[in-house]
Amino acid sequence: MGNHLIVIMFAFLIDFVIGDPPALPHPVRWIGSGISLMEKRLNQGNFRKWKGMVMVFLIISVAFLITSFLVWFFYRIHPMIGIIVESVMIATTIAQKGLKEAALEIYQPLKNGEMAEARLKLSYIVGRDTHNLEEGEIVRGTVETVSENISDGVTAPLFWGLIGGAPLAFMYRAINTCDSMVGYKNEKYLEFGWASAKFDDLVNWIPSRLTAFLILLGNKPINMSRKRAWRILFRDALRHPSPNSGWLESAVAALLGVQLGGVNYYKGIISNRAKMGDSIVPLIKEHILLTNTILLRTSLLFLIVLLIGGVLFELATTWF
Repeated sequence: MGNHLIVIMFAFLIDFVIGDPPALPHPVRWIGSGISLMEKRLNQGNFRKWKGMVMVFLIISVAFLITSFLVWFFYRIHPMIGIIVESVMIATTIAQKGLKEAALEIYQPLKNGEMAEARLKLSYIVGRDTHNLEEGEIVRGTVETVSENISDGVTAPLFWGLIGGAPLAFMYRAINTCDSMVGYKNEKYLEFGWASAKFDDLVNWIPSRLTAFLILLGNKPINMSRKRAWRILFRDALRHPSPNSGWLESAVAALLGVQLGGVNYYKGIISNRAKMGDSIVPLIKEHILLTNTILLRTSLLFLIVLLIGGVLFELATTWF
């Protein structure tokens, strides 16, 4: 646990300063390539649900075993080298800087009145149709994506990294990548992606709720009292089709005093999502900047809570 406290702190700092340079190879891309290859071979014929379970198990196992071997190998060379390498490895599972920059790439064209460019940039981070969206809907898509990825992209890998170092952080990222690629409730992936979606729900259950609580604890609501914000969180969190994403989106909606959810289109097919939050003010482009601030504050607070929890755990195990 002691080493894990050090490496998650360094990993967060590495991601905060450097992020994910696009020119460098990224382990998540390798995981994605493995998922794509297995999906093409297995997602056909009968027993697709079982085949999907096999795929998830193999992807998780390979990611965990390779990471465990690398961590063991570099710590055997020297503990300091092991800490540095493991910190870099966990940093690749975190996306705080990348998430913030992706949101800013949508905000900037909105600020300049370049609607077509803003729609294009939004299409890079959401699955919904974006070609006809106006400013409010572009902002909604951006805020929803950043909100739910505070857990998926930052706090959840930190959580698992504290518990099990780089091997568990990579296990989490492998599961999350499986879900993002095949965990859809459509004809193609309904059975094959079932296991990916369920595993992702499981590993995000604690981090998403803890993150939602810290969102409200670490940030002041703009247009309402804290009591009302907490009431909105517990009222709306379970309305989302995902058992975890609703906690993040409803918490951010409450802070901003806006309403998220509503009508989306996916390849022309309408999808009605439950609305979360109270529409006290309309969604405007500045809400993207405010959501980025929530992302940073919550990520830092989550890291501090993990560090304090880890230290207390170490003290307790030493004492007993």
